[in-house]
Amino acid sequence: MTRRMSMLVLSAMAMSGAALTAVQPTFRARVEGVRIDVLVTDGGRPVVGLGAADFDVRDNGVPQTVDLVSLGDVPVSVVMVLDLSSSLEGSRLLMLQNAGVTLLEALAPQDQAALLSFNTAVVQRVPLTSDIGTLRGALLAARAEGDTSLIDAALAGMLLGDTEGGRTLVVIFSDGIDTASFTSAEVALGTARRVNGVVYGVAATSGGEARFLRDVTAATGGRVLEIGATGNPGPAFLEILQEFRRRYVLTYTPTGVERGGWHQLNVRVRRGSSRVQARPGYFSAEP
Repeated sequence: MTRRMSMLVLSAMAMSGAALTAVQPTFRARVEGVRIDVLVTDGGRPVVGLGAADFDVRDNGVPQTVDLVSLGDVPVSVVMVLDLSSSLEGSRLLMLQNAGVTLLEALAPQDQAALLSFNTAVVQRVPLTSDIGTLRGALLAARAEGDTSLIDAALAGMLLGDTEGGRTLVVIFSDGIDTASFTSAEVALGTARRVNGVVYGVAATSGGEARFLRDVTAATGGRVLEIGATGNPGPAFLEILQEFRRRYVLTYTPTGVERGGWHQLNVRVRRGSSRVQARPGYFSAEP
């Protein structure tokens, strides 16, 4: 999915939600290989120092040979997708803006970030850039109003971050359920299974209201942090970025499996009782 296509999708969202159903990005699973972001923890703490031989990767049940493992040495692209509906007025908006600035200031010089906001509509405020000053200015100028188009925004954030190089982290903040999207949850989840990025959610709510965020993050190997209605998202944003940097990047060239269609993934560490968090599968392009 090229950046130009991502921009076309964002424009289409302003005109018709129906256009979104035609977008079918493809997870990087062609002849050059498959890339998987994997988090390995033991007792809640990230496990470091693992190599290719430590991982058992199965593609549709068939063991694969891991070609490369890297950890934290690849530039990161962070797409911030922030809820600016009317419920975020006043002190809650200020808290969110400060949290966003804190996340931006934690980025490395080689990293990039983008800013999308959503209420009744989805707005791309800043495309992917390393200009932190521009991002900070756009974030602090934001105002809260309108309804909540969470599903549209999640789809737009995933497409904007679906780049060919680097690693993409999509951080979605929302304080409620969707009330205004054109897109169905099924379309957004289908896209989550095809894009390359990892989606994390920060939910200023709890229980069933965070269901969509839990589904879309699980599809990419991420997770949701619930902070409560009055919680400060700043610590959650930093925790997500730090956790993402500790994820391993595994690559392998699929062998013994058909190229096209849905591929179920199973990733585990060969020894110990470590917990592995990764996407459950991917859609492969036909050769």
